[in-house]
Amino acid sequence: MSKAAEAFRNISEVAQELGVKKHVLRFWEVKFPQIKPMKRGGGRRLYRPADVELLKAIRNLLQNAGYKIEGVQRLLREQGIEQVKLAGAGCAAGATRPDRTRRPAQPALDTAPSVRLSAAEFGVLRSIAAELDTCRTMLAGVVAVVTPDAHERVA
Repeated sequence: MSKAAEAFRNISEVAQELGVKKHVLRFWEVKFPQIKPMKRGGGRRLYRPADVELLKAIRNLLQNAGYKIEGVQRLLREQGIEQVKLAGAGCAAGATRPDRTRRPAQPALDTAPSVRLSAAEFGVLRSIAAELDTCRTMLAGVVAVVTPDAHERVA
């Protein structure tokens, strides 16, 4: 007999539903303070439906979209729980886990959640992009003065 959608779930039920080990859920509680299961006597955890929904989103972002823990933490901090849930739900359907040997540091552009920037923030990003272009030009000049022997440089 399955529980109602609004019922609280213990850590074993949540771990089974998400396909992760119980110690992973406990680890995520440490890394993501937004996950706050109720604790009964003896420290037994009871997860609310909202906790389970957030955990699903976190799992999807980490396993399917290629996010690292720091990236999900940043999303939670900057965009909030609801945006993370939306982003996690977006990468759940039909997504496959990327090759672990070449896990991207940033999510792919087609799976990244949309970000709304103010005009001021957009201006700052343009300024940074211009500085990076200047750096790239300067580095290209440095590469041009390197002699065929990579260890000797022209002063």
